[in-house]
Amino acid sequence: MTLTAAVSLLSACAARQAPPPTVAAPPQPRSVRLLSNTPERETARLEKRREDVEVDTREGERTPRIVATAETQPLRLDGAQARLCGDEACTQGFAVDNFLLLEVLDAKGKVSRRAAVGFTDSVFIGNEQVDNLGRRAFTFEPNEVDITSLLPESEPFRLRATALDFWGVGRVTELFLRLEPGAGRGEDDLRGQ
Repeated sequence: MTLTAAVSLLSACAARQAPPPTVAAPPQPRSVRLLSNTPERETARLEKRREDVEVDTREGERTPRIVATAETQPLRLDGAQARLCGDEACTQGFAVDNFLLLEVLDAKGKVSRRAAVGFTDSVFIGNEQVDNLGRRAFTFEPNEVDITSLLPESEPFRLRATALDFWGVGRVTELFLRLEPGAGRGEDDLRGQ
Protein backbone atom coordinates (compact mmCIF):
# COMPACT_ATOMS: atom_id res chain seq x y z
CA MET A 1 0.00 0.00 0.00
CA THR A 2 1.36 3.37 -0.92
CA LEU A 3 1.67 6.20 1.56
CA THR A 4 -1.00 8.20 -0.26
CA ALA A 5 -3.45 5.30 -0.15
CA ALA A 6 -2.78 4.74 3.57
CA VAL A 7 -3.40 8.42 4.37
CA SER A 8 -6.61 8.37 2.31
CA LEU A 9 -7.81 5.24 4.10
CA LEU A 10 -7.06 6.71 7.54
CA SER A 11 -8.78 9.96 6.59
CA ALA A 12 -11.87 8.10 5.44
CA CYS A 13 -11.97 6.07 8.69
CA ALA A 14 -11.54 9.21 10.77
CA ALA A 15 -14.35 10.90 8.87
CA ARG A 16 -16.65 7.95 9.59
CA GLN A 17 -15.69 7.94 13.28
CA ALA A 18 -16.59 11.60 13.83
CA PRO A 19 -19.66 11.97 16.02
CA PRO A 20 -22.74 13.24 14.26
CA PRO A 21 -23.41 16.93 14.78
CA THR A 22 -25.94 17.59 17.50
CA VAL A 23 -28.58 20.24 17.38
CA ALA A 24 -29.41 21.70 20.77
CA ALA A 25 -33.08 21.88 21.53
CA PRO A 26 -34.27 25.46 21.91
CA PRO A 27 -34.66 26.53 25.55
CA GLN A 28 -38.15 26.02 26.89
CA PRO A 29 -40.21 28.48 28.94
CA ARG A 30 -39.95 27.85 32.66
CA SER A 31 -42.37 28.68 35.47
CA VAL A 32 -41.42 29.12 39.11
CA ARG A 33 -44.09 29.19 41.82
CA LEU A 34 -43.88 32.38 43.87
CA LEU A 35 -46.98 32.10 46.07
CA SER A 36 -49.69 29.52 46.72
CA ASN A 37 -53.38 30.35 46.78
CA THR A 38 -54.26 32.01 50.10
CA PRO A 39 -58.00 32.35 50.75
CA GLU A 40 -59.56 35.67 51.70
CA ARG A 41 -59.20 36.69 55.37
CA GLU A 42 -60.15 39.82 57.24
CA THR A 43 -57.22 42.19 57.65
CA ALA A 44 -57.58 42.18 61.45
CA ARG A 45 -57.13 38.37 61.48
CA LEU A 46 -53.74 38.58 59.73
CA GLU A 47 -51.31 38.58 62.65
CA LYS A 48 -47.91 39.26 61.08
CA ARG A 49 -47.00 42.73 59.88
CA ARG A 50 -44.27 43.98 57.60
CA GLU A 51 -42.97 46.61 60.05
CA ASP A 52 -40.43 48.12 57.63
CA VAL A 53 -43.11 48.92 55.03
CA GLU A 54 -45.37 51.97 55.14
CA VAL A 55 -48.35 52.55 52.86
CA ASP A 56 -49.54 56.09 52.13
CA THR A 57 -53.26 55.56 52.72
CA ARG A 58 -56.20 57.48 54.14
CA GLU A 59 -58.10 54.27 54.90
CA GLY A 60 -56.77 51.29 56.77
CA GLU A 61 -53.44 50.68 58.38
CA ARG A 62 -50.20 52.31 57.28
CA THR A 63 -48.20 49.22 58.29
CA PRO A 64 -49.48 46.37 56.08
CA ARG A 65 -50.15 42.84 57.24
CA ILE A 66 -48.63 39.78 55.59
CA VAL A 67 -51.04 37.58 53.64
CA ALA A 68 -48.32 35.25 52.27
CA THR A 69 -44.60 35.32 51.55
CA ALA A 70 -42.08 33.08 49.79
CA GLU A 71 -38.67 33.25 48.15
CA THR A 72 -37.30 31.42 45.10
CA GLN A 73 -34.16 29.37 44.83
CA PRO A 74 -31.32 31.15 42.96
CA LEU A 75 -32.27 31.99 39.37
CA ARG A 76 -30.65 33.60 36.30
CA LEU A 77 -32.46 35.66 33.69
CA ASP A 78 -29.92 35.05 30.87
CA GLY A 79 -31.87 36.88 28.17
CA ALA A 80 -35.31 35.64 29.17
CA GLN A 81 -38.38 37.80 29.65
CA ALA A 82 -39.91 37.58 33.14
CA ARG A 83 -43.66 37.99 33.63
CA LEU A 84 -46.22 37.13 36.31
CA CYS A 85 -49.02 34.58 35.84
CA GLY A 86 -51.60 32.69 37.86
CA ASP A 87 -50.69 29.15 36.75
CA GLU A 88 -47.68 27.16 35.60
CA ALA A 89 -48.71 27.20 31.92
CA CYS A 90 -49.27 30.96 32.12
CA THR A 91 -52.82 30.76 30.77
CA GLN A 92 -54.48 32.31 33.84
CA GLY A 93 -54.16 35.67 35.49
CA PHE A 94 -53.71 36.33 39.20
CA ALA A 95 -55.32 38.42 41.92
CA VAL A 96 -53.98 40.12 45.04
CA ASP A 97 -55.65 42.22 47.76
CA ASN A 98 -54.01 44.67 48.34
CA PHE A 99 -50.58 44.37 46.73
CA LEU A 100 -47.42 42.33 46.12
CA LEU A 101 -44.03 43.52 47.29
CA LEU A 102 -41.40 41.99 44.99
CA GLU A 103 -37.83 42.09 46.28
CA VAL A 104 -34.78 41.04 44.26
CA LEU A 105 -31.97 39.59 46.37
CA ASP A 106 -28.40 39.33 45.11
CA ALA A 107 -26.12 36.30 45.61
CA LYS A 108 -25.29 37.49 49.14
CA GLY A 109 -28.96 37.83 50.12
CA LYS A 110 -29.02 41.64 50.05
CA VAL A 111 -32.10 43.34 48.56
CA SER A 112 -31.00 45.11 45.36
CA ARG A 113 -34.36 46.24 43.90
CA ARG A 114 -38.02 46.39 44.89
CA ALA A 115 -41.38 46.93 43.21
CA ALA A 116 -45.05 46.93 44.22
CA VAL A 117 -47.80 45.35 42.11
CA GLY A 118 -51.49 45.74 42.92
CA PHE A 119 -54.03 48.10 44.42
CA THR A 120 -51.94 50.62 46.33
CA ASP A 121 -50.73 54.17 46.21
CA SER A 122 -47.27 55.03 47.47
CA VAL A 123 -45.32 52.35 49.32
CA PHE A 124 -42.22 53.25 51.34
CA ILE A 125 -39.43 51.28 52.97
CA GLY A 126 -37.62 53.74 55.20
CA ASN A 127 -37.43 56.94 53.18
CA GLU A 128 -37.26 55.05 49.85
CA GLN A 129 -40.39 55.02 47.71
CA VAL A 130 -40.97 51.64 46.07
CA ASP A 131 -41.69 51.72 42.32
CA ASN A 132 -45.13 50.53 41.19
CA LEU A 133 -45.23 48.05 38.30
CA GLY A 134 -48.34 47.70 36.19
CA ARG A 135 -51.70 49.28 36.72
CA ARG A 136 -53.41 49.89 40.06
CA ALA A 137 -55.72 46.87 40.28
CA PHE A 138 -56.67 43.74 42.22
CA THR A 139 -56.62 41.37 39.22
CA PHE A 140 -54.18 40.95 36.34
CA GLU A 141 -54.19 39.02 33.07
CA PRO A 142 -51.54 36.36 32.39
CA ASN A 143 -48.28 37.99 31.22
CA GLU A 144 -49.66 41.49 31.90
CA VAL A 145 -47.05 42.36 34.52
CA ASP A 146 -43.55 42.27 33.02
CA ILE A 147 -40.82 42.37 35.68
CA THR A 148 -37.84 41.83 33.35
CA SER A 149 -36.42 45.31 34.00
CA LEU A 150 -36.47 44.63 37.75
CA LEU A 151 -34.14 41.62 37.48
CA PRO A 152 -30.38 41.47 36.81
CA GLU A 153 -29.57 40.31 33.27
CA SER A 154 -26.75 37.85 33.99
CA GLU A 155 -26.13 37.73 37.74
CA PRO A 156 -27.78 35.11 39.98
CA PHE A 157 -30.69 36.38 42.06
CA ARG A 158 -33.55 35.24 44.24
CA LEU A 159 -37.01 36.78 44.13
CA ARG A 160 -39.04 37.28 47.31
CA ALA A 161 -42.78 37.83 46.84
CA THR A 162 -44.88 39.10 49.75
CA ALA A 163 -48.63 39.66 49.47
CA LEU A 164 -49.58 42.54 51.79
CA ASP A 165 -52.93 43.92 52.94
CA PHE A 166 -53.82 47.16 54.71
CA TRP A 167 -57.63 47.34 54.60
CA GLY A 168 -60.71 45.09 54.53
CA VAL A 169 -59.63 41.61 53.49
CA GLY A 170 -56.37 40.15 52.25
CA ARG A 171 -55.85 37.38 49.73
CA VAL A 172 -53.69 36.20 46.86
CA THR A 173 -54.22 33.57 44.18
CA GLU A 174 -51.46 31.30 42.95
CA LEU A 175 -48.60 33.33 41.54
CA PHE A 176 -45.90 32.15 39.14
CA LEU A 177 -42.85 33.77 37.60
CA ARG A 178 -42.71 32.84 33.90
CA LEU A 179 -39.30 32.96 32.21
CA GLU A 180 -39.57 33.02 28.39
CA PRO A 181 -36.16 32.37 26.76
CA GLY A 182 -35.01 34.68 24.02
CA ALA A 183 -37.58 37.40 24.63
CA GLY A 184 -35.17 39.53 26.68
CA ARG A 185 -35.31 43.21 27.45
CA GLY A 186 -36.84 45.82 25.21
CA GLU A 187 -34.48 48.02 23.22
CA ASP A 188 -35.51 51.08 25.23
CA ASP A 189 -34.06 49.69 28.48
CA LEU A 190 -31.01 51.86 29.12
CA ARG A 191 -30.43 50.74 32.69
CA GLY A 192 -26.75 50.65 33.56
CA GLN A 193 -25.66 52.86 30.63
